[in-house]
Parts: sequence; C-alpha cells; structure tokens
Amino acid sequence: MLYLEDIKLGDCFISREYEMTLEEIKQFAHAYDPQIFHTDEDQAKAHPIFQGIAASGWHTSAVTMRLWTECFPVAYGLIGSESSIRWPRPTRPNDKIHVEVEIIAITPSKTKTDRAIVTYVTQTLNQNNDVLLLSTTKIVVFKKEFKAA
Repeated sequence: MLYLEDIKLGDCFISREYEMTLEEIKQFAHAYDPQIFHTDEDQAKAHPIFQGIAASGWHTSAVTMRLWTECFPVAYGLIGSESSIRWPRPTRPNDKIHVEVEIIAITPSKTKTDRAIVTYVTQTLNQNNDVLLLSTTKIVVFKKEFKAA
C-alpha cells in the first residue's frame, strides 16, 4: 500500500493489459448505456461518428477504475474528490487497454496535517497507443501517521 510519503511528483504507474471483448461491451451497454452504437453491430456501422460498435465511455471508465486499483494501490483506497474525463477515441471490441498514471500535484491539507490531495493524469491507451480516455483526478491520500477512528 502507498502512503503520502511514498508518492512524489512525476511518479508514474502503469497497469496490466485488459482486453475489451465484444460480449462484455454489449453486456455493459445493455445494463448501463443501451444505445445502438454499443449494442447492435449492424446499426452501429451506419452511425455517422462511430461507424462500428464502440464501448460505452462509462465502460472504458469502469475498466480504467479497475486498472487504477491494481497499479496504484493507495492506503485506504482511491478516495476521489474530483475528476474530469475525456474520451478522444472510441474503445473497440478486442482493444487491449492499459492505463498510465502520472502524479502532477500534491497539495497538503490546510486543516488536517495527516493527508493531502494528490492530483494525477491518466491516459487509457489501446494496443496501438491511441488515447481512449484522458482524465485528471484528485484523490485524498493519507500519511503513515493517520489513525482511522
């Protein structure tokens, strides 16, 4: 587990690869984002932007979250306080994605000396290094001295 003392500006974390299967893309979409360009291959081909089936951006985000938890193991969890997300390119069936995280800011709390807000940029990339998701996220990270109540 990583504590605030273990994290420095410029630190980078890289996840394992995760394959986005057609079946999983459709299952997620049917459950959470039932739009034809996520669920129907034939209709998705005629879509003016996607021109083929694409994973929901929220599906890509959910997998990104999973990969974050594996490659960036912060003590007490990734407690988010803010995030901005962009999806510059669609995630396609059989894309093998991974995340790359870079720490860009560490802002100590003014009122609670046992923690800070850590800001990091994430790129979720496919096997061709195309950026599928780009986010800036702020999380609470505790020092080793923190004692949970």
